[in-house]
Amino acid sequence: MYLNKAIVIGNLTRDPEIKALPSGIQVSTFSVATNRVWKDKNGDKQESVDYHNIVVFGKQAENVAQYLKKGSSALVEGRMQTRSWDAQDGSKKYRTEIVADRVQFGPRRDSVGSSSQKENSKDKEDDSSNDAPAIEYPTEDINPDDIPF
Repeated sequence: MYLNKAIVIGNLTRDPEIKALPSGIQVSTFSVATNRVWKDKNGDKQESVDYHNIVVFGKQAENVAQYLKKGSSALVEGRMQTRSWDAQDGSKKYRTEIVADRVQFGPRRDSVGSSSQKENSKDKEDDSSNDAPAIEYPTEDINPDDIPF
């Protein structure tokens, strides 16, 4: 059995770029930075950063281009793929990327802070008037033989 699965959670290092294939399918590319922190033999804090190239297709590519931007947090699930091509100087170039099956947006970190605080205080004031109606459960007992499955 073989498995090619990549899962990364990190921040976008640049705004997503969106293009269309000749077939009309949308393709979005961006990169995500992940970091790792550890202590070395001497007890000093060390940190390393890895950069991952991401490719997304279809409707999800449109959503990524619309809602994500540099600095946004995202969880990306997909498969690793290495492409190769011949450069203009005659050398062979390689690029390893994650072809995303799923991109889940992280919490928003943009300048929504001040306006969201206002909305939250407004929501708290309106909460008492917008309470959801209580659920009314049946008072009779349910016979398991009446359930069709």
